[in-house]
Amino acid sequence: MPDDITEKVLDLIAATKKLPRDQVTVNSTFAELKLDSLDAINLIFEVESQFDISVPDDVANSIHSVPDLVEKLKLLLAKTSSSPQGQPE
Repeated sequence: MPDDITEKVLDLIAATKKLPRDQVTVNSTFAELKLDSLDAINLIFEVESQFDISVPDDVANSIHSVPDLVEKLKLLLAKTSSSPQGQPE
């Protein structure tokens, strides 16, 4: 059963790509979902807005699937919440 962060990510991808939610799974790759580079950029902007974080370019460029995105997002959220003032280091 996916957690809340995973569910939000799946919902964001479905909304960004205008796909039925059941077509986006926790194991989907961006290629399978037909997300091109512009879609991926838009998705990263949506993730940043939804989760109130900043995704560094090198991290964004390394994301090619739903599992990649969820893993990197959880790491960024953990780092942000453990930093003073809630700011990334």
